[in-house]
Amino acid sequence: MILKDIIENAGVVAVKGRADIPVSTLCSDSRKVGKGALFVAVKGYASDGHAYIPQAIRAGAAAIAYEDDAAVKDLGPEAGDITLVKVASSRKAVALMADNFYGHPSSKLTLVGITGTNGKTTTVTLLYNLFMGLGYNCGLLSTIANFVGTKRLETANTTADPITINALMAEMVDNGCGYCFMEVSSIGVEQDRVTGLKFKVGIFSNLTHDHLDYHGTFAEYLRCKKLFFDNLPADAYAVVNIDDKHGRVMVQNTQAKVVTYSCRSLADHTCRIMEESFDGMQLRIDGRETWTRLIGQHNAYNILAIYTAAILVGASQDEALIAISRLESACGRLETLRGPKDLSVVIDYAHTPDAMENVLKTLRDIAPDKELICLFGCGGDRDKTKRPEMAKVAEEYADRIFVTSDNSRTEKTEDIMEDIKAGFSPRGLAKSFFIADRREAIRTAIMLAPQGATILLAGKGHETYQIIGTEHRHFDEREVVADVFKTLNN
Repeated sequence: MILKDIIENAGVVAVKGRADIPVSTLCSDSRKVGKGALFVAVKGYASDGHAYIPQAIRAGAAAIAYEDDAAVKDLGPEAGDITLVKVASSRKAVALMADNFYGHPSSKLTLVGITGTNGKTTTVTLLYNLFMGLGYNCGLLSTIANFVGTKRLETANTTADPITINALMAEMVDNGCGYCFMEVSSIGVEQDRVTGLKFKVGIFSNLTHDHLDYHGTFAEYLRCKKLFFDNLPADAYAVVNIDDKHGRVMVQNTQAKVVTYSCRSLADHTCRIMEESFDGMQLRIDGRETWTRLIGQHNAYNILAIYTAAILVGASQDEALIAISRLESACGRLETLRGPKDLSVVIDYAHTPDAMENVLKTLRDIAPDKELICLFGCGGDRDKTKRPEMAKVAEEYADRIFVTSDNSRTEKTEDIMEDIKAGFSPRGLAKSFFIADRREAIRTAIMLAPQGATILLAGKGHETYQIIGTEHRHFDEREVVADVFKTLNN
């Protein structure tokens, strides 16, 4: 593409040099710069791309986009006749440039985005599976993996960088996809990763305690979530859970058409749980009954959200209800492993107080007379304020508690466990075990579990690794559980 076409409507302040030059690639990572690239220097959370402008020039960049004048003041003769493009905001500019560079791919897809603290991965994955099951070719952008049709691509963040997003959507368009379902994180919104994308539907699930290490305050966290709906166009739909106390706030300034859903009160679309067991739930959605293999009140909300979105973007009510009955949960979301002694080990990604409360409530309701054991830890280098809150939730619902490691990163596991410990009352401490090694904690929890117990392994979910320091170490809870089951069977 020609540079002037890439930078059009991207908040350009000034251009020094030729704007009619060809550009081979668009990069915000200096390590990916090659000959003829446009490098956009973005001020990131951990590092500032402006510091890598000289490196990008040496790698063959044809043009540099920047917002900080000081970064290009003394480039020296090695800059040659490179074109310099000053922008008002590098973050916003790279998203708008990516949209231009890849030919506005989101406008050629029916794009559905979901934001909220919990349920994003489950909801987008279920929507993807529902529409693929109906015979549509779709794309998926999620925490677990990205899909272009049936082609799986690994993912690093809940919401990828805007260049990656637009490149993947362009690939979806080239491969005949008509739909794309994506998770939209508050951080992704605040960092302009979804700026320029043309959403047809935005879904709000819920808002609870999370990411305060990044946002600082809950009010700021809410503002970033709300910004997603503020930016939806008038021809889009804003699908909102009005049972969440923040639901109405999310859409108070949106131009989109608001569509409500609820499991407790009057709304455009409603759902009730008629029956529930470890095998699934009988639901009544808009007055019609369907069966789902998913369990839990929170999954009733997820199912209702995908039902609402599905009929808004082209599925009939019958198609949606039939497809829902065939769906299975996303990997690591209330994933149940049955073992000896009639034990049920449930693996779930719950890593916030609210998410863990939802799961524990569900498991308690399904097996009220059986012992409920909760095993969890908290991630290092992340929001510390939720650690004692997680302890309070576990104490309220579990009969026995195992506190252990999660992804400790650069913090000491023992320090994280002490933060968790501070949330227990003497009653909670009396039924808690503190075992830093997660493998050993899982083994102990299962070996000590009485006949018929339910054991929740919270926090890891789909992950098959632990991050210790800066190292990713293989750790798959399914493998650990299978080994312990073998021991019990011998």
